[in-house]
Amino acid sequence: MEETEKRDLISITPEWSIPQLQEKIADAITGDGPALSTTPTKYKNLSADTCLVVNTSGSTGEPNSVAISTTALIASTNAAHKYLGAVPGDSWSLLLPTDHIAGLNVIARATALGTKVIDNRNVAEYVDADFISIVPTQLHRALTNDPKLLEHLTAAEAVLVGGGSITDSLKKAAADKHVKVVTTYGMTEMCGGCVYNQKPLDGVEVDIDATGLIKLRAPMMASNYLNNPSLWQSLTADGWFQTSDIGELIDGKLKVLGRSDDVINSGGEKISLIKIERLFNSHFPDQEVIAFGLPDAEWGERLCLGITTNISLADAQQKLTGINSPKEIYIFKEIPKSVLGKVDRKAAIRLALGK
Repeated sequence: MEETEKRDLISITPEWSIPQLQEKIADAITGDGPALSTTPTKYKNLSADTCLVVNTSGSTGEPNSVAISTTALIASTNAAHKYLGAVPGDSWSLLLPTDHIAGLNVIARATALGTKVIDNRNVAEYVDADFISIVPTQLHRALTNDPKLLEHLTAAEAVLVGGGSITDSLKKAAADKHVKVVTTYGMTEMCGGCVYNQKPLDGVEVDIDATGLIKLRAPMMASNYLNNPSLWQSLTADGWFQTSDIGELIDGKLKVLGRSDDVINSGGEKISLIKIERLFNSHFPDQEVIAFGLPDAEWGERLCLGITTNISLADAQQKLTGINSPKEIYIFKEIPKSVLGKVDRKAAIRLALGK
């Protein structure tokens, strides 16, 4: 039996300029260069069809080394461009870190359109582009205190917003400012966003299992977890990728309700923390909030809120009633978030406990 063909794997280094990284991504896609890993890795070579290895935290919090094939990356790029109506010569603005799939996608998509990615990170003046990819935090900043970024977003044909939930009030504020927002849902294991404006991209299938968890199947699905193939096998045993997200399909549109670990059990009632945050924002617009649970002898878990303003517990309880009523409020200097703008509930718990 012939040995499976292999290719070299090297790590992306901070010393590379964005033009260098774009060139190396192009070579990884065509096979003219090695595959690329977002972090230092012990793997020196791997199957020839692998293009990228992107580290991401799984539901256990342990990093997973996601192997993404060239075929999957191209499928993701083509599906995104088909939805957006992108044509060769169109440009992409880079506003995201390049150690995550979202930032790498921006570079790969510019490459596919035959243009140089426009690096608009940490600049005094933005260079306009046809398409932009950002996280909700960046959109919020543009709408509240960054007029130059807002002008940049307004000039684009479409602004992809992913990496976390976006409130209806934020979407409305963006529309009022003529920012053409496209909400995205996905994960590294699906080469990033694969559902745009709640509709699956071309070739993407969505299902909801008996427990309410979202399952995805598409040509842009990754190949494996290099460091945990048994976990990958368990998550993809039936050909679908089993996410940790709770959702529902309504008239072909996917509504993401939150992660399964974004649910606490308080007094026998399951409470969606995402729902609590949305409910809070419906009563207190434009106020940053994070909901989390703390251990409680009586309730099992007690519902807590972290905010950055002086809204009293009594005021919150007057608006959020019944099982949605918080037991405690903590004032944080800032809401703890990941680099991609997702609220970090574990960090909020540590802050609340003084750890």
